[in-house]
Amino acid sequence: MNAPSCAQALAAAQTLGLDRLDAQLLLLHALGKPGDARAWLLAHDTDVLPEQAAQDFRAMCLRRVAGEPLAYIVGEKEFFGLALRVDARVLVPRPDTETLVEWALARLRAPGVPPAPAVLDLGTGSGAIALAIAHSLQADGRQGKVAAVDASTDALEVARGNAARLGLQLDFIESHWLEKVCGHFHLIVSNPPYIASTDPHLEALAYEPLAALAAGADGLDDIREIILQAPGHLQPGGWLLLEHGYDQAEAVCALLAQAGFDQVQSRLDLAGIARCSGGLWAGG
Repeated sequence: MNAPSCAQALAAAQTLGLDRLDAQLLLLHALGKPGDARAWLLAHDTDVLPEQAAQDFRAMCLRRVAGEPLAYIVGEKEFFGLALRVDARVLVPRPDTETLVEWALARLRAPGVPPAPAVLDLGTGSGAIALAIAHSLQADGRQGKVAAVDASTDALEVARGNAARLGLQLDFIESHWLEKVCGHFHLIVSNPPYIASTDPHLEALAYEPLAALAAGADGLDDIREIILQAPGHLQPGGWLLLEHGYDQAEAVCALLAQAGFDQVQSRLDLAGIARCSGGLWAGG
């Protein structure tokens, strides 16, 4: 059988049920081209694929149709303008989480925050949040100290690799939340597991690490633990910011208020959903 052209390969992928954008990105990856080269495919739609590229593309399409995240197949995901390496050891960074980063940066740029703030990212996974904050502080000409925590040795290996590729200096700590963390921070951020363990949506996330997704019967077990532990590691006037589920803002805000946090509030994501909640620790 003759190797297909670019256009024929994309058409075949769509008959398998692939989204056109996914198919284009997979084809570019099979051809060794960057993901922003989609215009190249249009200009070369009649080019015949090298045999190996055609085989690789077909295999990747079948993986995607089976539900494997595109980011795992191509090995990379962009987050907050940074190209991060990802694989099945970590969650795929979501655009919604950029809301948490933007809020964190707004707090770090507020009056009274020192020029070199101490920041802690709990459950760092690929390092997405910590690296986005560190990169943005560097772009602001600041020398913040950013620490990234994860209970998974595998996840920390991924995060360290991303930090090295991006040339960013972070402290990495293997710990279950704050158990092995020392010191106090001006800001603690976290995108912890927040899906209820019985939620049927977990089936669609079967390729991603369950421990980074599910958190007890109501999805709030880890958030409760973080809220209880965080005051012991926050500077007076420091903030705790948490990402949570689309319907959990009220419950998370109540937990923050019960723990003694002030100025408890939420932030909306691009879809207008209350995606993050947080509060200020006055100290004492």
